[in-house]
Amino acid sequence: MTQDFFNYLQQETNQLHQTGLYKTERVITSQQQAAITISDGAEVLNFCANNYLGLANHPAIMAAAKEAIDHYGFGMSSVRFICGTQDIHKTLETRISQFLGMEDTILYSSCFDANGGLFETLLGTEDAVISDTLNHASIIDGVRLCKAKRLRYNNNDMNDLEKALKEAKDCRFRLIATDGVFSMDGIVANLPAICDLADRYDALVMVDDSHAVGFMGKNGRGTHEYHNVIDRIDIMTGTLGKALGGASGGYTSGKREIITWLRQRSRPYLFSNTLAPVIAATSIKVMDLLETSHELIKKLHDNSTYFRKGLTQLGFELVPGEHPIIPVMLGDAKLAKTMADELLKQGIYVIGFSYPVVPLGKARIRTQISAAHTQQHLDKALAAFATVGQQLGVIKQHESLSKIKS
Repeated sequence: MTQDFFNYLQQETNQLHQTGLYKTERVITSQQQAAITISDGAEVLNFCANNYLGLANHPAIMAAAKEAIDHYGFGMSSVRFICGTQDIHKTLETRISQFLGMEDTILYSSCFDANGGLFETLLGTEDAVISDTLNHASIIDGVRLCKAKRLRYNNNDMNDLEKALKEAKDCRFRLIATDGVFSMDGIVANLPAICDLADRYDALVMVDDSHAVGFMGKNGRGTHEYHNVIDRIDIMTGTLGKALGGASGGYTSGKREIITWLRQRSRPYLFSNTLAPVIAATSIKVMDLLETSHELIKKLHDNSTYFRKGLTQLGFELVPGEHPIIPVMLGDAKLAKTMADELLKQGIYVIGFSYPVVPLGKARIRTQISAAHTQQHLDKALAAFATVGQQLGVIKQHESLSKIKS
């Protein structure tokens, strides 16, 4: 029986190889930055990191981390209600709350844990949670853990959301859950319309803003600032592991009563080690940078506009938008993997995304732009996409990249 199980797993894995769905992990030997070194010694340009603001190895951030290690040590060795809470954790929670315009914040070891510990803590069998179909896996798993009635609505489809709200009208409490930015597409959630429906049907609104906090909105506060609905969102979850330094850690921010109850009952908070103090202290330094300068935010959006325009002019099919996530749609999983491998040979580090990360038939290369990219980096990537895209028949032949861009 045991060997049969192992054989079954091997057969399933072999099938992934045959269909182009097997996911390999590339090894990098340098710091995370725009130009990275991979295991064979080659230097390539990274266009698939969540390092939106280029803070993963920012000198000021690294210096803050080194200082924090000396002052606070390496780890806490337990959960906060058992071993104690360091002052730096409370300071970070206050800073996040102020930055997001929320009443209170609770820290988790990841945003996956924040979402995993949210729904079952707040909702019971008398309640309903209504979730966008393209929400992140952590929201999906968190919803599965709760006993509330579960409803889904088509991505960003307000008519479908309203149908679900009507279906849940007899439930005690209703909670709408959505990503602020849908990570595979770079589509921004229609928060104004969601909030309007929430008001009409007396529902709470929860937003996972992991791919927005730090750079979306005038001050980088996220999609609720971008859409001018800061005071209409009840719960926000997010990560410290993307734009805010790229390390790890997550949080839930929201109404004070919600956060207080999460501290008492949220299982990932009560049964998992707290965030390492070095990450807490360094994240405060990130907040300092964001609140004193918008230079990195502007650079990121300028880079995104430039790169999106270049890919469009080359003839690639993109998901429309203005977010630094710019998916190049290819459809076929094998084609996406082949194109990513060929781009790596051209010095461009990207990954082909296929099922189950994206729906079947929707394979793509999800490029992600950073404030750390220079125009030279962007031009090199566009030239590589032009070369490989033509070789694989994804786009038509062009005379030259310079003429297309002009």
